[in-house]
Amino acid sequence: MRKTDAPEPQAAPVVPATPAEHLPVAEADMRASDADRERVAELLRDAYAEGRLTVDEHAERIEAAYGARTFGELAPLTRDLPAAAAAGAVPRISMEKPPLRAPGPALPPARTESPSMVAVFGGATRKGRWRVGSHLRAVAIFGGVDIDLSDAVFESPEVVIEVVAVFGGVDIKVPENVSLHGSGVGVFGGFDVQEQTAADPYAPVVRVKGGAVFGGCSARPRRGKKLKEWVRKQLDG
Repeated sequence: MRKTDAPEPQAAPVVPATPAEHLPVAEADMRASDADRERVAELLRDAYAEGRLTVDEHAERIEAAYGARTFGELAPLTRDLPAAAAAGAVPRISMEKPPLRAPGPALPPARTESPSMVAVFGGATRKGRWRVGSHLRAVAIFGGVDIDLSDAVFESPEVVIEVVAVFGGVDIKVPENVSLHGSGVGVFGGFDVQEQTAADPYAPVVRVKGGAVFGGCSARPRRGKKLKEWVRKQLDG
């Protein structure tokens, strides 16, 4: 009697592999935006101001924040800061920084002003929310010029203020978190610049130069006023 042949086993269906470009991207590998980097940098600035970070720690983390490409590179920079902690876990980068300002009416657009200020037998004052570019000239002849950059919007990483004071005075105030440097000549007068270097290497730099003849120039940080808006320097590459 002929033995019936057993049916041949069926081959398992071949499931095509999912292309790598279609696989979900882990949150840590997602690309960070400029806004994400800026939120982390703002957290670091606040932590430094509160004494939670040393100068070296702050500078190192700020540089890493602006050089970060993914959320995974940003998260460790604020993991040990109270402002970034929530329920014992590190929150998402996009959620870790509250708005810079309390809810309220939107700020008015910054004013566009002339790059020159002149006071002759009188006075000239500029303060509030105005746009400051890379160069500003202040001339005071038998008068006074008052420049307040505390609430200004910096449109350049470096601002050069050229001062000419003849029987007059120029007074300059800057936010406490920008760098201030200067040198000038005083002839029967004074040229006083209270220099400081900001902890943030990407903060704007204000340079004051010029001369005062039978007059004076004073430039100093305004304590308690911090700059929030500026065009930060771009990293190489």
